[in-house]
Amino acid sequence: MAGNFTEVHKRSIEDREGFWAEVAEGIDWVKKWDKVLDDSNAPLYRWFEGGELNTCYNMLDRHVENGRGEQAALIYDSPVTESKRTYSYSELLDLVANFAGALANQGVGKGDRVIIYMPMVPEALVAMAACARLGAVHSVVFGGFAANELATRIDDAGAKLIVSASCGIEPGRIVEYKPLLDQAVEMATHKPNGCSFSNARNVLPP
Repeated sequence: MAGNFTEVHKRSIEDREGFWAEVAEGIDWVKKWDKVLDDSNAPLYRWFEGGELNTCYNMLDRHVENGRGEQAALIYDSPVTESKRTYSYSELLDLVANFAGALANQGVGKGDRVIIYMPMVPEALVAMAACARLGAVHSVVFGGFAANELATRIDDAGAKLIVSASCGIEPGRIVEYKPLLDQAVEMATHKPNGCSFSNARNVLPP
């Protein structure tokens, strides 16, 4: 979209439906929208009413299909563990597709809710994208939250599955997630079908 910031911003205010319809043409849709903005129940607005897309496809597949598979998609730089790694679109797509298959084998499908209880590691992004690939809804819970806080989120989401790491590494200490997760599941009224644990050794290649 051409123009300087002031011009673009002005158009987004004065012609919001035309503006966002043009922006939306820049991504791939499974089904185009029937209406850009449904404001019939204001202030509860619905954008792109009737449209359907897959955010994982737009995030990864389309770039691989357009010849950018070897381009950097994710750069991980951890000051805590002093580790760095770059993942290409092709590499990340393979990881996400494999993990989506693992989730599907656990019965996760379109509309299901999955809680992701993990530290800020590439595996967390893989899990989020895998949920999107299946049409599942992911709810990211800050890794290391106390059991009662996690239990509240399990109940609120009605999670079918919880994806977690075994621990989180913070400056000067290791936070064990498994005991917190066990307590949270016991405290929660809603019981997920299962929990899936991952770490760098069994989700991502060395």
